Amino acid sequence: MLIVYVVIFLLAAIIWGDWRRWRLYYSTILFFIVGDLLKNFLFYNYWLWTYQETMFAKNILKNHTIISIMIMFIGYPSTILLYLGRYPQSKWKQIGWVTFWIFLYSILEYINLRYLDLINHHHGWTMTWSVLFNIVMFIMFRIHFKNPLLAWGLSIIWILFLLYMHPIPFEKMK
Repeated sequence: MLIVYVVIFLLAAIIWGDWRRWRLYYSTILFFIVGDLLKNFLFYNYWLWTYQETMFAKNILKNHTIISIMIMFIGYPSTILLYLGRYPQSKWKQIGWVTFWIFLYSILEYINLRYLDLINHHHGWTMTWSVLFNIVMFIMFRIHFKNPLLAWGLSIIWILFLLYMHPIPFEKMK
């Protein structure tokens, strides 16, 4: 099922993504991937959430790491090409666009958590945290696109806040 999601995002990006200006979005794609790699590294022995394949591709997507890499290198670039590539000009449309993506990511996670068993939350992580995370994440993508240094600074503050709210026991750090 996770392969189906990634293929849908990829097809959407192929059809509606802004491929002509992909170089403009490249650093934000890397920003997205680096953030997830950092999370996977810091929380390697103390996950806040984990992916698991339960349907179509259990033999291919055997663990969280493989699934996460697939999402990082196919799902994340597709998301950025669609999200930033079609980012509207008017303030109200921008608010609607950001809200749409927050809702999309949140509802997909909710379905995967509650009905498909494709994701599990651990150590106090909840859907409320996921929605808050999605809000910050999609706002941060636009900030990064416009002002990368500001986004990195704000991201450090966000990471420190998350580590304060979900502390990793020192012995669990990799």
